[in-house]
Amino acid sequence: MLAAAAAALAAPRHALAQPFPSKPITLWVPWAAGGATDVSIRLLAELASPLLGQRVIVENRGGAGGTLAMPILQNAEPDGHTIAQIPQPVLRVPYTQKVLWDPVRDVTPIIQISGVTFGVLVPAASAFQSLEDLFAFARSRPGQLSIATNGVGTTPHLVLEELFTQRGLKYIHVPYKGTSELTLAVESAQVMVGVNSTGFAPLVDGGQLRLLATFAAQRSKRWPKVPTLKELGFPIVAMSPWGLGGPRGMAPSVVATLHDAFHKAMLEPAFVAELAKYDQELDYRGPAEYGRWLREQYAREKINVERMGLTRAGG
Repeated sequence: MLAAAAAALAAPRHALAQPFPSKPITLWVPWAAGGATDVSIRLLAELASPLLGQRVIVENRGGAGGTLAMPILQNAEPDGHTIAQIPQPVLRVPYTQKVLWDPVRDVTPIIQISGVTFGVLVPAASAFQSLEDLFAFARSRPGQLSIATNGVGTTPHLVLEELFTQRGLKYIHVPYKGTSELTLAVESAQVMVGVNSTGFAPLVDGGQLRLLATFAAQRSKRWPKVPTLKELGFPIVAMSPWGLGGPRGMAPSVVATLHDAFHKAMLEPAFVAELAKYDQELDYRGPAEYGRWLREQYAREKINVERMGLTRAGG
């Protein structure tokens, strides 16, 4: 009798349960609009929307080195309708700044999509022809070399610290919210040098910017004459894989639905071609593997930050 009553009570709730997704999904991008990552993710969202049966709406919250989507995830309902891009800096910033979120505890991994290649850029008319030219200028005019990155604590910033301050050289760090702002600043000579991801590719190909070096393990097929940092004698290979995550506590079925849709979307020729515009390729990991990678990278970043002497006070 009690079992029958319980079943009767449960039936209406089951009947009223809404399938996921039941409304548009908001995908937060922690970079300014118009950059390579933003444009790529907007296309990815457009391709995933019909697979999910709901629109995927991209919202931007640029600044703080690509970490401003983390507080949103931390406070969002874990129903799958709020997700975000997870860039590399979120694994590093908790060691360099005081934050209230944790990139492992507060994120449900969904899928890893791609990675970026970084490079050192100067305006086409710049007198700088190599990294050695930059070092020579910094030695002869301490504190006068202005270098832009996409934010404090980002991969380009940490590489600069290793290249310059570890050698006793000073430079002026100029952080920007995103690639589009940064490349415009370099192109217009508002800053002397820029270090960023390959969202700069069209401007390099168009002759507005010149690429001095990349951070990849091997030379780019797109720019075969440009050396890597490793080739130049610096033991640095810096890539920055990124993926999508949601708030902690998401149901496995919701994660699977999102994963499957975005996995199909990322394999679409149009998205692969969009990545290729910026010298990027697919770098896929499923939820479990992506979660392991995030945990491993978070541990490695602590070692990197401590080695660089950038650990926050009291951290």
